[in-house]
Amino acid sequence: MTTVDQSVDVLLTDGTTVQVRQIRPEDAPAIVAMHSRFSERTRYLRYFSPYPRIPERDLHRFVTVDHVGREAFVVLTAGQIVAVGRYERLGFGAPDAEVAFVVEDAHQGRGIGPVLLEYLADAARRAGISRFVAEVLPANGAMLRVFADFGYQVQRQYADGVVHLSFPIAPTEQTRQVQWSREHRTEARSIARLLAPRGVAVYGASATGHGVGAALLGHLRDGGFTGTIVPVHPGAAKVARLPAYRSADDAGVPIDLAVVAVSPDAVSGVVDDAARAGAHGLVVITAGFAEAGPAGVAAQQDLVRRAHAAGMRVVGPNCLGIANTDDRVRLNATLAPRLPAAGRVGVFSQSGAFGVALLAEADRRGLGLSSFVSAGNRADVSGNDLLQYWEDDPGTDAILLYLETFGNPRKFARLARRIGRVKPVVALASPVRPPGLGPVAGPDAAAVTALFARSGVIRVDTVAELLDVGVLLANQPLPAGRRVAVVGNSTALVGLATTACRAQGLTVVDGYPLDVGPGAGAAELADALSGAGADERVDALLAVVAPPLPGQLVDTDADFAAALGPVALGGDKPTVVTFLAGGLPAGVPAYPSVEEAVRALARVGAYAEWLRQPSGSLPELTGVDRAVGAAAVDLDGPDLAPRLLRGYGIEVVESAGADTVDGAVAAAQRLGFPVALKAAGPALRHRLDLGAVRLDLDDPGAVRRAYQEMSPLFGAEVLVQRMVPPGVACVVELVEDPAFGPVVGFGLGGVATELLGDRAWRAVPLTDIDAAALLDEPRAAPLLHGYRGAQQVDREALADLLLRVGRLADEQPRVRSLRLNPVLVRPDGLSVLHASVELGPDATRPDTGPRRL
Repeated sequence: MTTVDQSVDVLLTDGTTVQVRQIRPEDAPAIVAMHSRFSERTRYLRYFSPYPRIPERDLHRFVTVDHVGREAFVVLTAGQIVAVGRYERLGFGAPDAEVAFVVEDAHQGRGIGPVLLEYLADAARRAGISRFVAEVLPANGAMLRVFADFGYQVQRQYADGVVHLSFPIAPTEQTRQVQWSREHRTEARSIARLLAPRGVAVYGASATGHGVGAALLGHLRDGGFTGTIVPVHPGAAKVARLPAYRSADDAGVPIDLAVVAVSPDAVSGVVDDAARAGAHGLVVITAGFAEAGPAGVAAQQDLVRRAHAAGMRVVGPNCLGIANTDDRVRLNATLAPRLPAAGRVGVFSQSGAFGVALLAEADRRGLGLSSFVSAGNRADVSGNDLLQYWEDDPGTDAILLYLETFGNPRKFARLARRIGRVKPVVALASPVRPPGLGPVAGPDAAAVTALFARSGVIRVDTVAELLDVGVLLANQPLPAGRRVAVVGNSTALVGLATTACRAQGLTVVDGYPLDVGPGAGAAELADALSGAGADERVDALLAVVAPPLPGQLVDTDADFAAALGPVALGGDKPTVVTFLAGGLPAGVPAYPSVEEAVRALARVGAYAEWLRQPSGSLPELTGVDRAVGAAAVDLDGPDLAPRLLRGYGIEVVESAGADTVDGAVAAAQRLGFPVALKAAGPALRHRLDLGAVRLDLDDPGAVRRAYQEMSPLFGAEVLVQRMVPPGVACVVELVEDPAFGPVVGFGLGGVATELLGDRAWRAVPLTDIDAAALLDEPRAAPLLHGYRGAQQVDREALADLLLRVGRLADEQPRVRSLRLNPVLVRPDGLSVLHASVELGPDATRPDTGPRRL
């Protein structure tokens, strides 16, 4: 938060929204009004005295702050200030500040105190304050808990009837975990209130039964919703045989959700009406907002602002709706007339049209859903919110996502890594990186797919693949490995299956494929599959079944289906089936082709393999000074890269520029012989093969000769750099990816590896496991292990470098790209020869700082 006028929306523990902003002088009357609503106890606990009225002098001081040495934030709900928190520096330039806050009685216990502490600590750190102190009465247990539960190392002293607290406010891993835990609870709670409403108000349903609103009302009613349905209509007494009301509040029943299908210009009135009825959220089906142009963007922003001011969340606008198949709720507030059967898969779709197709296909394939949300324009509720909800939802075992864009990529990557450890996440998302994201090329399509996998997400390309994987996850255990037994009754099919397995990195176990032949009956085929399931060498089963030829077998297609169903569903190993003889029992993962079955099995197998790997830890790094790095970024300038990297313990070998032969000689003499002379162009400075780099120049004459040979070919500007011991050339990169936020890349240097895109990538923050894996994944990685008699390089130093770049990426949000090229790594260490940095605007990066929507 950088200006007085900024305001942000924040979720509280009950799932409702409030606004947080810096205090303003014009807030004085609202502060007095809030003070008048305090109980005597609240006044005494805050001010240590009855303090019935705020004197004018105190009031002026309360609302007039400089936002540096003195800061204050207010919390508003429905436009009314209900809490205030402040800090005051203990002397000019002092590192300590006293902190205090007070919450109106009616809003205590909603998590406002921790929110204020987050914002105050963030503002204080920006002002150079490193420690908070506070004085709290022993009877103020709630305030003491706020400080104790935040994760800070709080020191306590008791004197003169007051508890004196002191604690450093620098963020730590513990404070981040506490903040993320609160974020998880509040976001999950806000979605739970939408998906299990006691009552639903429907706006826009016509009395004639025609139109989108009427369809929504009909689906809600006919789906068996267990709560109260309240049609809101300006004139009709009944709509769809249900009593209608001019205002939702007139119904006199609890309204938790409003479903909106009115014209865009009428939406603002609906928001106000739903707020008066006490609704917790809005599902806005109405189109004509951000997707319609600049005026629609403004209308959408106004919609969200109004809703958040009233404590409500917004699904949409321009969305399909939401659904919950739980028998206790049975909510179908969507445009889909029929929902798939109840099941244990949660589905999120950004697109409404796509959502209709997805629901229809899931129903056709027998994939049961727990809940469904279509976000449309995603003005508020996003896929990240649903991930938070589904993580703890006991009715959801697997998560399917359709994502067109990523609003908060860092948060998505963080949530995916955490949630993927307990529930599989499958995402239909493009692997293609849009152009124009910076000078560093970043991950290609294959690398993006790998990034998803290494974050615990199974990425797919089509709706069919999304459901292929979903059906398997919903009905089968995870494989313990990549060893597959192929069983079938067709030589051609088992041959195709074997080839497909190998192409997908699966191992067909010795003794398989097992072809029982076209003359085998249903029982014989089922017995063969059961026997393969009992084989200890086998991790997964693939059954390929062709229909019996007419006149050859007594068994019918139905007999085969009945025999295979129990085997496929009753074992402890995943079974996928390509069954060309009709339909199989519900729940059996059946696929129309061998390739689709194997592809689904391979993707689930890769996810299971990721689960078996340790998650790693964030190691302590010596010589890291975040403040030094931040100062380098603030100053910018031509020597930004070495100054920034020095803050993270990374030294760049000194070089000097020159544009004349005498300048090159002078630079060489200053740096010390021997030196290297390089063409200054970034694309040329490592091109030894083109003659753009001359090495081991050990006297002024050698420098003169090299410059005179190079300047006609590559230009007058050169770089002079002292020589370092030789090593294997590597490249370390950092780029801001639209799906994952900052990602670190590693590869071997050289034109060939660059041309082939031989890079491995990981999302930050990097763990020790991530850094080690990055070193082994490039195809050219054997060069690091002593290829063809060379010595093995210092992998520990290289991994340490990657961890430091990862830390830099995590802590310096303005750094949009970074490239270390080349890095020469030797058996006894490494040298960074060149570094380039690109900065972005000075804006708060999503998923950093205090919580906000």
